[in-house]
Amino acid sequence: MPQATVHLLRHGEVHNPGGVLYGRLPEFHLSELGRQMAQVLAEHFRERAAAGANIVYLAASPLTRAQETALPTAQALNLDVNTEPRIIEAGNYFEGLKITKAELRKPKHWPHLINPFKPSWGEPYKDQAARVMAAVQDARLRAIELAGADLGTPGPEAILVSHQLPIWATRLSAEGKALWHDPRKRECTLTSLTSLVFDDDGSLLRVDYSEPAAALLPGAASTPGA
Repeated sequence: MPQATVHLLRHGEVHNPGGVLYGRLPEFHLSELGRQMAQVLAEHFRERAAAGANIVYLAASPLTRAQETALPTAQALNLDVNTEPRIIEAGNYFEGLKITKAELRKPKHWPHLINPFKPSWGEPYKDQAARVMAAVQDARLRAIELAGADLGTPGPEAILVSHQLPIWATRLSAEGKALWHDPRKRECTLTSLTSLVFDDDGSLLRVDYSEPAAALLPGAASTPGA
């Protein structure tokens, strides 16, 4: 089978005036800046396709912000947006709260803060990486199927629109690194691409990272989950 690439695309900026950790809560839409970011990514992929990239499959997390990020790219490439539940945001005990030092000092939260390596406040990192990588492998096979057997064309590519923490946990796992980390040091900005490049036999060759919408990042939201 031909070499294939699966791009993990983080969603754009979210309208979140309360600065809460929105997690899996419904109806958190892209901000105006987030919509601009999504358009930039659509143009990025459109230009790549015009230059010969063989982008054949697109899926997004079921959450609103991921679906809205995927839509301009779907229109630019004439692709459907498939919904992929396995790339949803991580579950988190603190969902819906504004995370401040004062909030974290409340004794009711302490049992959820005892193990940052798992982490104890949410879905284990290893579970996130496992479910996302399973979706990545299925997207790789689907892209190969859609592209057909013509080995003279560029390797097929798929796009999965997901969320920062699941993407970062998957990258760490793919690179054989420890999954626990300082959230402030994640290399996964809004609408960034974490691209997993696979060999003909399905083994991972490398992980690439890029920020097509870097010009829009200054001033973008940096609240948890943003």
